[in-house]
Amino acid sequence: MAKVEENQKMAEGTEQNQEPQQENAKSQAAKEPSPKTPEKAPKGKANHFEFILDIPLEVSVELGRTRMIINDLLQLGQGSVIELTKLAGEPMEILVNQKLIARGEVVVVNEKFGVRLTDIISPMERVEQLR
Repeated sequence: MAKVEENQKMAEGTEQNQEPQQENAKSQAAKEPSPKTPEKAPKGKANHFEFILDIPLEVSVELGRTRMIINDLLQLGQGSVIELTKLAGEPMEILVNQKLIARGEVVVVNEKFGVRLTDIISPMERVEQLR
């Protein structure tokens, strides 16, 4: 019987010790701004959009396009030439996830092709593409 009373007293003491800690945590949480809301975030903190910076995107450069019927496609062989709609010297289109974001000219960098950006599509034009 004495052990039961002793265990109850110990349990009551533990509960009393936890109450001030819980109140401390509540009052501290009330003082600190929520990091979920950007307008309340402390100055100097890292941008909340950092978690999206590692998302991979597909970047492609489009040389040109054309349409052809299946019969012409089946006739293609090594050495065949496909005529594209773009003119020689016309800027290439840079697409990110199949959306136009810029135009540029072809360059060679360390024996590999590259594109020098000559025109960035404005944010308003990019929004219009989504419609």
